[in-house]
Amino acid sequence: MKITPGGVIAAEWTKFSSLRSTWITTGISVFLLIAFGMIASASFSGDNLTSIDLALSGSALAALSVGVLGALLGAGEYTTGMIRATLATVPRRLPVLWSKSLVAGSAAFVTMTAGAFAAFVAGSAVLNAEIGALDLGDDGVLRALLSAGLYLGLVAVLGVALGMLVRSSAGAIAILAGLLLIVPGLAALLPDSISEAITPYLPSNAGSAVMTITHSDGTLAPWAGLAVFAGYVVVTLAATAYRLKTTDA
Repeated sequence: MKITPGGVIAAEWTKFSSLRSTWITTGISVFLLIAFGMIASASFSGDNLTSIDLALSGSALAALSVGVLGALLGAGEYTTGMIRATLATVPRRLPVLWSKSLVAGSAAFVTMTAGAFAAFVAGSAVLNAEIGALDLGDDGVLRALLSAGLYLGLVAVLGVALGMLVRSSAGAIAILAGLLLIVPGLAALLPDSISEAITPYLPSNAGSAVMTITHSDGTLAPWAGLAVFAGYVVVTLAATAYRLKTTDA
């Protein structure tokens, strides 16, 4: 029987959607995005953040959660040994990587975009009265909300790539957490001249730039930031593709 790209995608979707952990992790990701957005909107009283910044303040934790989801999808079959059967069925191998990435990225994009809009609506409803609310029609608002889903979808793809690259869920999650949460903190400890030069280009800082509607000094422009983060994802996918093609499962 001929293996088609659509068949590989359908198979990966079946694996993805049949796991209880998929729905639990997705639910946690959406909850974090909405809950932290509401809490930040209700409690913040400063003047250096917009209502979009507050609504999407849970995006860092949501990114870690969807990245974990991708890592579990990417590395899960290596843990169980089922990857041998998968690669025997799809001997060209690379369609498996592309299909897993497409499934995880698309699912994260759809759910996280919905979560971003929900966080914005819920956050606006409890917004501190001292902060001016924004409407969906205001400049940059729709772009920021849609881009939040796009960024988080790319994080899920990065998780898949890391999972298949290191072939360990725990290892992939540790690397992902380090890249998104720990490295930015370590960079802040460097001398100012070095820190200011590299901080905007770190994965989480570059990716999150696309979710803002204001551009401040020391940050990348929205689409430039997304392009940098996408570059990290592409490089990781390339490394994973090389290992998948050249080493045994």
